[in-house]
Amino acid sequence: MRRPLRCGAGVLALLAAAGCAPSLRPLPAASTVNPPLEWRTQLPGTAAIEPRWWDAFGDPALSALVEAARASNNDVLLAAARIEEARGTEAASRSLLFPTVEAGVNAAARREVSPFGKGQESVVAQPLARVSYELDLFGRNRAGIDAARAGTAASEAAREATLLSVSAATASGYVTLLALDERLATLRRTLAVLEQSVRFARRRAEVGYTSQLEWRQAQAEYQGAAQSIPQVEAQIARQENALSVLTGHLPRAIRRGGTLASLIRPATPAIVPAELLRRRPDIAAAEYQLAASDAQMRAARARFMPTFGISATAGAVASDLLSNPISVWSLGGSVLAPIFDGGRLRGQLTSATARRDQAAFAYRGTVLTAFREVEDRLATLARLDEQKRSLDAQRLAVADALRHARNRYDAGYSPYIEQIDAQRQLLGVDLSMVQLRADQLNAVIGLYQAVGTAPPTAR
Repeated sequence: MRRPLRCGAGVLALLAAAGCAPSLRPLPAASTVNPPLEWRTQLPGTAAIEPRWWDAFGDPALSALVEAARASNNDVLLAAARIEEARGTEAASRSLLFPTVEAGVNAAARREVSPFGKGQESVVAQPLARVSYELDLFGRNRAGIDAARAGTAASEAAREATLLSVSAATASGYVTLLALDERLATLRRTLAVLEQSVRFARRRAEVGYTSQLEWRQAQAEYQGAAQSIPQVEAQIARQENALSVLTGHLPRAIRRGGTLASLIRPATPAIVPAELLRRRPDIAAAEYQLAASDAQMRAARARFMPTFGISATAGAVASDLLSNPISVWSLGGSVLAPIFDGGRLRGQLTSATARRDQAAFAYRGTVLTAFREVEDRLATLARLDEQKRSLDAQRLAVADALRHARNRYDAGYSPYIEQIDAQRQLLGVDLSMVQLRADQLNAVIGLYQAVGTAPPTAR
């Protein structure tokens, strides 16, 4: 009876030593974020957020580009590979809850001295089967599984965030490409008008009605507009190359489904601030990272506790010196608790706790950034609508001023410089209207990206 009592006393002593493990620290109070009740900029949002929001633009070429990017973009493929890695890590962590079974055979041929002092040769074979299992009484292995599971969910949410970012970048890039096309068309229309002005000024100069100055001014204005066309053409080529790489292809021409004016501006999506926390995949990824770091902190604390192991071995020994094989077996257990490690375990727990706090503040930063992005897009859309009303009025005034300047010049009442100034203003306003249209569409795209989509895994 003394031997079991000694063993029990030893186990109790180890448990008492492990009872000195430090407690877990709660989350920092400064890492919490409370969503506002309403948005700072109020816009009438009526549209539901559809998963395929890019179809609302009414351009099949845009939809095809987005689908190609979601399927073949390099960042998306990389995110999918990270999910597979996380799933493998999770499967490896789950294996710790199951016993380990091993089997093998030891075989040898040897010559040795017998008990009678004579040499003898023998061939020995010993098949063995070993089973070992660690009892997870204090949850260290389960904490590792929780961390791995949260890591997998974070990778899946990160892939959704990548898909959303790639979709928005592709749609925005296509809108920019159509804006460049419209800019090029505007410059060519202006160049055709300036070419007529050059011919008109030349005829007036040749007959002596005006001086060579006005003809040269018309030529200079024509060449100034002409040199802008190659610049825009180069921008179009670069934008096509960027879209090609974004969709996972080598640089090539991009098919257009329409013009910038034919794109339908989708309605403003309706969303309340509280919904943003569950719709943004980057917030989901940050939350899962926080859960993973919290589980790793619990695993670090569990290392202060004893580990209980059970092992069993069974086999047989066969030899040509034996008439029959002899069975062998063993059954045992072990209890191992840390007594002195020079502060290693406490340092690991401190580091794990600090990483958990970092993940908490990273989550807070992601949430704050998400609300800022939505507010930025709402403010931009509201101001762009005001800007468009002013720009439309300016365009009417500048076009009328050009008409008067042209009539006065044709009648000989004003110099050609007045017509040049009016033409420049009209070109500037037309290019500004193209840019404004692109900015409005890109702001809507940015808003859809900012409000996010439902994450792939329920939280």
